[in-house]
Order: sequence, then C-alpha cells, then structure tokens
Amino acid sequence: MLKNLLARLGLTPPEHPLFAANHLYFRGLDQNRPLADYDFVVFDTELTGLNRRRDEIVSIGAVRISNLQIRVGDSFYAHVKPARSLPKDSTLIHRITPQQLKEAPALARVLPGFISYCGHSLLVGHYVGLDTAFLNRACRQYYGSPLFNPCLDTMILAQSYTEMQWSQYHDRFRMDISYNLAALGKQYGLPEFTHHNAYEDALQTAYLFLYLVKKMHTMGITTLKDLYNAGRGWRRLF
Repeated sequence: MLKNLLARLGLTPPEHPLFAANHLYFRGLDQNRPLADYDFVVFDTELTGLNRRRDEIVSIGAVRISNLQIRVGDSFYAHVKPARSLPKDSTLIHRITPQQLKEAPALARVLPGFISYCGHSLLVGHYVGLDTAFLNRACRQYYGSPLFNPCLDTMILAQSYTEMQWSQYHDRFRMDISYNLAALGKQYGLPEFTHHNAYEDALQTAYLFLYLVKKMHTMGITTLKDLYNAGRGWRRLF
C-alpha cells in the first residue's frame, strides 16, 4: 500500500512498465512548444451507468491527432464485457446489447492495449473527468497506479472559447448555449456522427478539439501552456 500511495503522489515512479516510462516522460513535459508538436489521443467510453463505484466500462473508442490532424486509420475501439449484467437503461442509451458483449473480452484484457495506444500522447475528452474516473479505477485495481497522461477537456475549452468571443466582442454572449457534445457540433457546423458510440463520439470530440484549437490560435493561443492558461482544462489524472 505504501508503494502505491507514493506512486500516486508522484514521489516514486510506478513499477509496472506500462506506467513507469510515462511517469518519467510527463514529469519533464515541455508545455511551451506549439500545439502542433504534440500528439493527442481523443477518447470516449460507454458505461453501464454513472455511478463511479458500481458501474463499469462497456466500450472504449479513441482516435489519434498528430500535427493537428486526425490520423485516419489510426484508431482504437473495443467492446468490454462487464462483470455484472448489462442494465436495460444503459442499452437504450448506447445501443450495446448483452449479445454483443457475450464474447467481448474483460476490461483486464482490453486495458493494456488502450494504455499502449495512448503512449506519450496527451488525452482529450468531452467531460473527460467522468471517463478518466472509470479508467483510473481500473488502472489502480489491475496495476496499482493511475494513468499519468495529462488531459484536456473540450467542454471546458468550449466554455473558454465562448468567454473569449464575448470578451473580444466577436459574438454576443449567449446565456442559453449548450455544451453538450452533439449541440456544440451542430453549433460549429462540424461533421455529425452517431451519438453514444464510443468511437464516433471520440471522432466528434476530435473535430471539436481541432475546431477550438484553430479558432483560439487566432486569439493568441499557440502553445500548450497558452491552452492550459486559457481554459484551465489541463488535468492530471488522479
């Protein structure tokens, strides 16, 4: 327990090789480079519900962004068999059926591939704290350590972009704006994808992220540190 506590506090690197290299890499991350210099993994999960202690991941989807472009064909998608029966209410939302999950691998088998896919990339998600809470619960369970990849939340970035528009009088401030992923996609005229599908939501989030980054670039947000200071979306995944 002491080793795990020290690792979570960042006092010693975790022993598992999936985490040790990333721990050291991100401790020395230079935030002052242009955003195009960084690789991002944009991801989403589908869940059995929203209870962070009881509910489980049933799918993970992700796409990679390099040089501020989506890398077509470089993606990750997997169904995950939960330990408990799939609630009917969750099936109505994400349309994943018990039959689809019957032969799916357990999270313990899916997680190493996803962690390797993320590598040294920064993570991006929409309301990302929910997804990382479930991922880190599993990482602690199987490896005794959370993910060390920092992440950005497109919901927070969208809120910051709206405030920047208002402060610079580029648009009249709207009190009724929705920060739902689908609503933001429509508002900004982005390609539309199937909602509540982990892979397609990851694609939707990737388009939103690139849109926001490019718009904010015209407002002087050019480095990773600039983006952090503008949106306060930088999150260490504890």
